[in-house]
Amino acid sequence: MSFRPESLRGAPGVARVTGRVDYRLARNAVVSEFRKGRLSRLDVCDAQPELLRAALNASEESREDCPICEEAKVRLVSYVFGSRLPASGRCVTSRRELAKLTRDGRELACYVVEVCPNCSWNHLAQSFPITGGGATG
Repeated sequence: MSFRPESLRGAPGVARVTGRVDYRLARNAVVSEFRKGRLSRLDVCDAQPELLRAALNASEESREDCPICEEAKVRLVSYVFGSRLPASGRCVTSRRELAKLTRDGRELACYVVEVCPNCSWNHLAQSFPITGGGATG
């Protein structure tokens, strides 16, 4: 499952999402360079095996076709980073899991990556901080 700031409204234990960075312009620039032939498929389709596994097993399918192969829908994979989490972050698959991570009031950073499991295209879609809401009982 992917977490966009708007999808967290009303989630228990999540106090607030304080801002969002959307990487759509950077994504469009990369896709444009690929279509002009300035970047090869190998340059843009380089997802690591672990990211591909997460895309297949712990993600949400979007409504968007892959901008490179145009044969599959991109999948949205969400990772959170923060204190007491692994340095490589944690792949989050549900609102409940995210609420559990923010229950003690800690601040997390969430990153949503779009991935094509067909051709290995991947690009950071957006990032946003999440402030925990404390225990909800």
